[in-house]
Amino acid sequence: MPLLESLTRTIDTITPDLIELRRDVHSSPELSWNEDRTTDTVARWMDKYGIEHHRLPGTGLVAEVGREDGPIVALRADLDALPIPDTTQDPWRSTVPNVAHACGHDVHVAALVGAGAALAEAHAAHRLPVRVRLIFQPAEEVMPGGALKLLSLGVLKGVSRIFALHCDPSLDVGQVGLREGPITGASDRIHVTLSGRGGHTSRPHLTEDLTYALASLVTQLPAVLSRRFDPRAGASMVWGQLSAGHAANVIPATGELTGTLRMLDAAAWHEAEHLVRGLIADIIEPWGVSADVLYVRGVPPVVNDFAATETMRRAVTEVIGPSGVASTSQSLGGEDFAWYVEAVPGAMGRLGTRTPDGPTYDLHQGNLRVDERAVAIGARVLAAAAVS
Repeated sequence: MPLLESLTRTIDTITPDLIELRRDVHSSPELSWNEDRTTDTVARWMDKYGIEHHRLPGTGLVAEVGREDGPIVALRADLDALPIPDTTQDPWRSTVPNVAHACGHDVHVAALVGAGAALAEAHAAHRLPVRVRLIFQPAEEVMPGGALKLLSLGVLKGVSRIFALHCDPSLDVGQVGLREGPITGASDRIHVTLSGRGGHTSRPHLTEDLTYALASLVTQLPAVLSRRFDPRAGASMVWGQLSAGHAANVIPATGELTGTLRMLDAAAWHEAEHLVRGLIADIIEPWGVSADVLYVRGVPPVVNDFAATETMRRAVTEVIGPSGVASTSQSLGGEDFAWYVEAVPGAMGRLGTRTPDGPTYDLHQGNLRVDERAVAIGARVLAAAAVS
């Protein structure tokens, strides 16, 4: 029996177990850096399938399967949930108040366990041509992401390429969205506190009109950045929070702005903080106010390697069929898988979770529901990508 057919058959056989695992993880979600139960659950399933593994400091787990002398391919899933309530009525809905797997990480976990089980069976039959490292990573949902910690622990040592899937509720189940080059955006957070001499609105000339300075910053920073970045960088500066003052006739002495800067170009991202700090200083200079800038670097863009994307494309074609490959648009959402593909070639695909002709949900929403057929499909694609 051909290897890919054998992997698929194994996954089909254990699919009920994988769905049980997905529902278990979904019902007991844990926030970033606190995924203790989830890590223990994955460890039990690794034991069940006879896969060598070790728990990482804190939370997270790394497992390995395959020949000792083979090239190493890594597969990654993330463990954490989001601080939002689960508003579904599924029997396996979250039992933890205000915490939910609203980004599909429960599906990622079950799919990677399934891929690992199939690869372990192939290895036991002396048919696995590579060594595969299964990375169950904590804290994807917080910046700059748990991937950085895992990199510092050496999880990519010896790895030649890495693959991952992310749930996409805008794609039908049975489809995987692929795109070479940037697929997600860099994401940084900017918090600006302005300070100046306040006063009465009848005497603005005796003040440092902080409200006017704040308004200038709101409009001018995004505008100037649009001309300082190469348009092909896909940069987007958006303010999300603005506060200043308490009365109509008082010019305040302090005010705050918070927003995000996102882009698709890694080189531009590495220069962004220096540029933003300089522009803020220039914009507020005429008003005489001072600025305290907190610039929190998030994650770089996920840039899918061409060869790795083609490997994933072959994998999807072989285990689903040509119709399983879907084109996908770029997103400015952040994803810390980016840190891995800065270190080694790799690719992330988008795993369709929408029931055909069913409703379209959105990620990071408490009503997210997935077509559970995606679990086995994800497992097949990951296993096939590892050996393609």
